[in-house]
Amino acid sequence: MKLQNDLIVRAARGEETERVPVWVMRQAGRILSEYRATRAQAGSFKNLLKNPALAAEVTIQPVDILGVDAAILFSDILVIPEAIGLPYKMDEGKGPSFDKVIENESDVDALSTENVLTELSYVFETIQIIKKNLAGRVPLIGFAGAPWTIFCYMVEGRGSKTFSKSRAMLMQNPVLAHRLLSKITDATIIYLKKQIELGCDLVQLFDSWAGILNKETYNTFALPYINQICESISTVPVTVFAKGAFFSLEEMGKLPCATLGIDWHTEPSMARALAPGKTLQGNLDPAVLYGSDELIRRETIKMLEKFGPQRYIANLGHGVYPDVDHKKLKLFIQTIQAHQF
Repeated sequence: MKLQNDLIVRAARGEETERVPVWVMRQAGRILSEYRATRAQAGSFKNLLKNPALAAEVTIQPVDILGVDAAILFSDILVIPEAIGLPYKMDEGKGPSFDKVIENESDVDALSTENVLTELSYVFETIQIIKKNLAGRVPLIGFAGAPWTIFCYMVEGRGSKTFSKSRAMLMQNPVLAHRLLSKITDATIIYLKKQIELGCDLVQLFDSWAGILNKETYNTFALPYINQICESISTVPVTVFAKGAFFSLEEMGKLPCATLGIDWHTEPSMARALAPGKTLQGNLDPAVLYGSDELIRRETIKMLEKFGPQRYIANLGHGVYPDVDHKKLKLFIQTIQAHQF
C-alpha cells in the first residue's frame, strides 16, 4: 500500500522533503487521556502490550490526536530478553525488573533464539492490525532495544543510575559479555526482520544507556553489535538513537544506518560535522514542553534553524515526559509542520 504521507521515510533516505517531518518518542503514552483509558481497560502495562487490538489502538492514537507524521509500534524493548528465556515484570511506578539475572556461562547457555518468532507472535499480530487500520496514512516505525541496553537490564535485573553490575561484567568477564551481546543481537535481527516483513516502514534501535560507558568501552561492547544489526537490514531505513553517546558520533557516522537520533546535549552542528552522510533526528530538550507557548515556539524554531530543512526528522532529544500537557506537545508538532525556512 502506497503511503499518503511518506515524509519521514524520504527524509531518512536523504531525499528532498517539502517540510520537516516530526514524530515523538513515547508519543503513545500517559500524556494522552485516551491512552490512560485504554491501559485501564487492559489492567496493566504488560496486558496492554500483549493485547494486539489494544496495543494497535494506542499506537494509532497519536496520529489521530497529535497529527504526527509517523506511528511507532507500541511495545517494549524488554520483550527480547523474555523471548529468549528471561521474563521480566513491570511494576507500577517502579519500572521493569527480573527475578533472574545473567551471571555466568550456564545462564547464557540457557538462553535460546529458537522461539523468538513464536514468543513474540503478539507483537506481530499487533503490527498487522496497525497496518490495516492506518491504511497507509503515515509510516509505521518498528523498533528494538540496542544490545548494550538490553544487556544492562539482563545483568542488573532492573533500572539503575550506574548499571555497575553490567559494567563490572565487561571488565571481569569480557568473553561472557560478548557471548551475551551476540545472543541478544541474533534475537534482535530475527525480531526486526519480521517487523519489516509485516510492513514496518523503518526501524529504530534505542540505546538508552549508551551514555554510561566511555568511548573505548562503547566502541568495543556496543557499536559492533549495532553495526551487525544495521548490516542485516537493507530494505528499510534504520535509525540509531544512542542517548549520551556524543563521544562516538564520528564512529556512528560510519554505521550502515540511514539516520542518527541525537539527544539535547548534542549540538546539531557537531553532529552534522562528525556524521555528514546521515539524516539527523532530534533533539529538543523534553523539559521545554513545560514552558509557555511562546517559549515552546521559540525553542522549536531555534532547533529547526540549527538542523536545516533537509536530511532532518524533528523529534525530542528523548521521550516525552509523562506529566507534560499533550496540548504543549501538539504545539511543538504544529510549530514544526507550519515552519517555513
